[in-house]
Amino acid sequence: MSQLSLFADAGETVLVDDARGRIVYTPAFVPPAVARPWFDGVRSAVAWEAQRRWMYEREVDVPRLVGHFRLAAGDVPQPIRAAAQRVIAATGVAFTSVGLNFYRDGRDSVAAHNDDLDEIAPGSPIVLLSLGATRRMTIRAKAAPRRVLHVDLAAGSLFLMSYETQLYYTHAVPKTSEPVGPRISLAFRVKPAVDQGARQCS
Repeated sequence: MSQLSLFADAGETVLVDDARGRIVYTPAFVPPAVARPWFDGVRSAVAWEAQRRWMYEREVDVPRLVGHFRLAAGDVPQPIRAAAQRVIAATGVAFTSVGLNFYRDGRDSVAAHNDDLDEIAPGSPIVLLSLGATRRMTIRAKAAPRRVLHVDLAAGSLFLMSYETQLYYTHAVPKTSEPVGPRISLAFRVKPAVDQGARQCS
């Protein structure tokens, strides 16, 4: 098991770069003076949705609030549009969609999963911008060698997973009993020509 303690002055950190994909963490992608108003603006501008889904033969609450925008639409809130422009400029990827998760406290989470590749344009990465409180992400290899990474996603950080990583790794934001404030995750994707809707994002 690998434990990674990453800080805002550490610069870009390559976590994985091999035949199974590339994962890169950039702690200080945007400074606090930018990340704080973006968090406030996104939290107030999005019509957050509380979803329910079937699990273990019963319907349960999804343990977080969610939202979604097509970036070409006219209703994208200004802080999300500004974040998208900065992410696109930095990565060179023409993202078309953003999925949003609002973790209200440590009881909110997302289970281990990989994104559905039918909902991502072939070869394009998934990029997560974190705002608000720091939350830990756990990345696990699906097959040997059984690699496990724990990364604390700080406010203003950027987390990039290549297309291939969704075949070989799962990612999760586990629940925590530690006192923790609210966090918003913006997950940027390039959708295929036919948008089948948004699913889980971190």
